[in-house]
Formats: sequence, structure tokens, C-alpha cells
Amino acid sequence: MYALKFAPIYKAKVWGGRRLELLGRDLPYGPIGESWELVDVAETTASGGGGGAAHSVVSNGPLRGRTLRDLLCVHQESLLGPARAWRDGGFPLLVKLLDANEHLSVQVHPSPAYAAQHLNARLKSEAWYIIAAKPGAVLYVGMKPGVTAADLRSAIADNTVPELMLVVPAIPGECHYLPSGTCHALGAGILVAEVQTPSDTTFRVYDWGRTDRELHVEQALACINFSDELPADEPVEPVNQLGDVTPLVNSEYFCWERIVLAAGSYEHPEIVAPAVWMILDGAGAISCGGVNTEFSLGDTVLIPATQIDALACAADVTVLSAALPLA
Repeated sequence: MYALKFAPIYKAKVWGGRRLELLGRDLPYGPIGESWELVDVAETTASGGGGGAAHSVVSNGPLRGRTLRDLLCVHQESLLGPARAWRDGGFPLLVKLLDANEHLSVQVHPSPAYAAQHLNARLKSEAWYIIAAKPGAVLYVGMKPGVTAADLRSAIADNTVPELMLVVPAIPGECHYLPSGTCHALGAGILVAEVQTPSDTTFRVYDWGRTDRELHVEQALACINFSDELPADEPVEPVNQLGDVTPLVNSEYFCWERIVLAAGSYEHPEIVAPAVWMILDGAGAISCGGVNTEFSLGDTVLIPATQIDALACAADVTVLSAALPLA
């Protein structure tokens, strides 16, 4: 097993744009809202991905053309090592890039209680890392203290939902964790990297005046966390010991860090693996399993549990590293 790259799966969205081209991408025509960088789900929804299965396909090395699900079936130990697969046996993370040229819908993903009671609803906790944002861009992250389900139902009828939500400035370099059950929306003018549990279940409650997409009011009201207390931030300790490490998220589903590596060569680098790397700056190569995998700005690389022989950085490299949950 070696460091794997995958063909991105692009999703046209009414709210999408073209800024993924800034990451060196050759985009298909139209407003591209999402690039699914790494995915292994048996089913996507019409409200999220458009229906059907979605499995990333390897784009480099001897395993080119194989799907991630195929590799998990044949090489799970080499790929995941001590990390655990998702509940359905698939890869435990879904990794995306999102370009919000316009506001995304105000939405919520299934709470643990709702997911336990509805077989077709899959829990989805996610984190956003803001890569770029236009001046004045904001995030909507939860309901204001004191807001009730009745208040939200009235606001849906009156088209005043955003007035009930907590609004946070979108600042490049900051990260926001959104546990399942958090009502949220990505505001216009923001480019983010996203790591989430492998689910595509989305319930919309408000769509900024758009009338051609379905709302899911009753399902959303059953999932939204209306608690006056937002989840407290827990201390996050660095996982990796290589480079300048900034911890971002430490949840039961994944650990996310920003790592800055100085230009140079590293023999047997101390990298926690398996992990998913998203390259924000710089270029280099990872050598393991007898294969040298080059990377540069905009690439996403799955580093397997196999021993890493060497890491070479042609210039200073900034990477978002998502470590997988251990069994």
C-alpha cells in the first residue's frame, strides 16, 4: 500500500462558483459547489449528492482505477491499520472542498437519536476549515439562546429564519466543528475544506428565497439541538510530532490538524497514519510501499497505515491532516 490520490467528484450546485480553479482544478462547466475528494458511501440522497452510491477512484500508481471500497475489501489492514472502518464497513470519513458563491441552505443533519430511529438517516458531524472568504462573509452556526421549535416554525413561515441564528465572521485559517443536530449554513463568498462522517443526509429548513428545492421542516425540527448551551470546546492536544502543528478538532470521529512543514527531506517522518492530507500550500512527495506519490496545492492524499519511508518538501508545505478514529 502507498499514498493514494483520487479523482475528485464534482457537484454542480445552485450556490456554487468557480473558485476551485484557484486550487489548480480543471472544472466542468457550470457553478461547481462541491468537490468530493474522498468518499465511500453506498447511497447518496437527492437533497445532498443526487442519489446512488459514491466511491472514490484511485488516480495514481499501480492501483489506479480501483475504488476505495475495493481496497477496503482487499487491503483493509494495510490501509487502515488500527483505525476502524465506518459502521457499514466503508471508509470512515467523507472529505470535500466547498465553494459557496451564494448562501447554502439553512440545514441540519440527523441527530444521534433521530438516526437511531430512522434507518435511512445517517448521522453527520462535520468541520469546516476556512480557506478563503470575501470581506463581510459569515457563517450561521446554531440557534440563538432561547429559540424554541415553535419560534423556528414561525420563522420558517415568515421567511425570517436567519434572524434566529448565531452569526460568526468567516475568517481564513479558522475551523468550526458542527456536531450533528446543529442548525447551520455556509454564507456566500466562502471557500472551505470539510471533513465529515460518511453521510449525505441533509434536512433543509430555509433556502434564501429559492423555490425549486424541497424543504424538510418536520425532519429538521426533530433533529435540531435547541439547547441554550453550545457544546463546550475541549482542550485539543497535538497528535503529530512533525512540523509546526495547530490542533483544530478532536472528536470521536476524527482528529484534524494544520501542519506546516519546512522545505527539506524527512526520513521515516513521524506522521500519524492512516490520515487524509489536504494540501493548502507547497509541493512535495511521500514515499511508501515502493511508490513515490507527488503532491501539490489542492491535492488530497490518503496516507495508509503502511510505514512511510520518506517525505520530501520542495517548498514549505501547509497541510490539513485528518487522522482516523482508532478501534
